[in-house]
Amino acid sequence: MRLFKFVLIPVVLFSLPGIAQAIWITQYSGTTNNLWSVRFPVDTLTGYAVGEHGTILKTTDGGANWASQTWGRSYDLYSVYFSGDVMTGYVVGRMADTIFKTTDGGTDWVSQPSGTTNYLWSIQFPIDALTGYAVGEHGTILKTTNGGAGWKSQTSGTTNDLWSVQFPQNTLTGYAVGEHGTILKTTNGGAGWASQTSGTPYELYSVCFPVDTLTGYAVGERGTILKTTNGGAVWVSQTSRTPYELYSVCFPVDTLTGYAVGEYSHILVTWNGGANWWWNYYGGYFYFLSSVHFPSDAKIGYAVGEYGTIMKENGLQPGVEEEKIKDGMQRAEVGLTARPNPFSGQTHIRYQLSAPGPVRLIVYDIAGHRVKALVEKSRAEARSYEAVWDGRNGTGQDVGYGVYFVRLDAGNISETEKVVVIR
Repeated sequence: MRLFKFVLIPVVLFSLPGIAQAIWITQYSGTTNNLWSVRFPVDTLTGYAVGEHGTILKTTDGGANWASQTWGRSYDLYSVYFSGDVMTGYVVGRMADTIFKTTDGGTDWVSQPSGTTNYLWSIQFPIDALTGYAVGEHGTILKTTNGGAGWKSQTSGTTNDLWSVQFPQNTLTGYAVGEHGTILKTTNGGAGWASQTSGTPYELYSVCFPVDTLTGYAVGERGTILKTTNGGAVWVSQTSRTPYELYSVCFPVDTLTGYAVGEYSHILVTWNGGANWWWNYYGGYFYFLSSVHFPSDAKIGYAVGEYGTIMKENGLQPGVEEEKIKDGMQRAEVGLTARPNPFSGQTHIRYQLSAPGPVRLIVYDIAGHRVKALVEKSRAEARSYEAVWDGRNGTGQDVGYGVYFVRLDAGNISETEKVVVIR
């Protein structure tokens, strides 16, 4: 028996004519080693990815080509960070008393003594390449103020592993998250770290404060997503709709649009500050995605993970983008809407044709695959129509929850409407 429920959610999702929908495309990395971290320092062209067995990859053309950097070490690398330019960067990982730094874009990597035998999981330089922080095993927190020439240990007050660190605006106020729901905050550059109540016993793997020190997100074990709007005084759990691990979170430009990645190649997206999270991509594979980064806006981003996986969201949805009108052809006008949206049971799709001609109304998934044909006619008169989609594919099976696209082809033009299925 199929159950229907209708939920009112304060967000309107729509597509505008002339704007293409997004898709994640797999890029060739040239390695089968797991990749743990990705970073594009200043734009969407030049970026770095690091991983197991000393893997360091670099691209200068937006991932069309990834080149392996030879540096003669085989340490597992868990975090890479370049601050402010594409030349000066740092990597940390499964290596005792060592942090590596490059000042020439990765041609050479120079060892720096970290002063700890504990492994380091995350590194960040908030505003320049001089002052930075690294966190790791057993509550380890390190700080440098001279570009890594010297690293000093700070008192974290915990022995739990710390998986991620971020200082959103400056070198004074920062957050670290880790084992057993650990969240730490400093407001004085790490001279003191205070524990915050996360409300969860689960691992927290990644933290992101997009624009200030007040509103932030943390993700982790069993689909955990937490949000704060008051600097961590209160953390509120959000519904991720997944029971699987989430390893990385990124809000590129504001506190509304964000991405989270994790097990089974899940990529989740929110457009309303986490009030709702939807599947932005689900490959159906058993590999994980460990890191996600959008360099400059919410349109072009990268995710890396298991078996050398690199994925890019390039802002183009094949099979769903608006067709260009041939020269000399008169443009007819169409209108396309879907309500309710998001929906659980069914959505009513209304469209208006201003001229007679052939018409097709097709549902596509986020990868551009055809899900179901709602209308296919060789000729339709100029008037209003309505079709109903019940959330099933062409064989009558329920589709998974997430983002889909309804495309209307009428004569020489096309229009798409983004719809969201919830269960």
